[in-house]
Amino acid sequence: MNRKSTCSIVLFLVLLAIPSLCVALANNTIPTSRRAQKAIAKVEPFLRNELIKKDLEYGAFIFIRIFKHEKELEVWVKNDDTFQFFKSYPICTYGIRGLGPKLNQGDWRAPEGFYYVSPSSLNPVSKFHLSFNLGYPNQYDQARRRTGSAIMVHGGCVSIGCYAMTDKRIEEIYALADAALRNGQPFFRVHIFPFKMTGANMRKHEKSKWYPFWLNLKEGYDYFENNGHIPPDVSVKNKRYNFKKS
Repeated sequence: MNRKSTCSIVLFLVLLAIPSLCVALANNTIPTSRRAQKAIAKVEPFLRNELIKKDLEYGAFIFIRIFKHEKELEVWVKNDDTFQFFKSYPICTYGIRGLGPKLNQGDWRAPEGFYYVSPSSLNPVSKFHLSFNLGYPNQYDQARRRTGSAIMVHGGCVSIGCYAMTDKRIEEIYALADAALRNGQPFFRVHIFPFKMTGANMRKHEKSKWYPFWLNLKEGYDYFENNGHIPPDVSVKNKRYNFKKS
């Protein structure tokens, strides 16, 4: 057997042993696995029925908001040019340090801010069932020299800085994300707030050391609420978040 044939056989065996890699290579950017495929096949019929009830489509673009105090993850689904609320999922845990942004690796805090999840950020072989990487530290975090990595939304109910949803809930969220990305969404936004940023809630927290930071987050929260539920395009300038029409 010549060297070329031997290399071909070795490559075939490697790909056969790692099905998620096979599919990822075939799709170029979106990874998958038998675990993910099985989970998606299980929840997809239910999600399709639930979406139909709200005149929404499976595979439509998504947008996610997270609220720490309320321990809620909201999924919004695009309908024409705007996003419509689909479902709220309880967050099991996000660590022990409570409200406020993540500052350093190992500080037991979960991030707050504005993040983008690309197709390659999906993790179908996570040790916490299924997950996706939030992209922390983002440009804002880096400008403020915040450290840490691999901050996820994942299954299970254990966290030292990620958002843990339980396996059942992450299957639905992951399926919606996977379908949207495969249907052409280049990335989906995840906006993370300490609490629902109403005027009353802001007044309750006006003595917090994080209040100036939260005022900046509220600009993004208000943009979405006051502009037809269209998430803003978020940039960073002079160590502040800036918002404009996406």
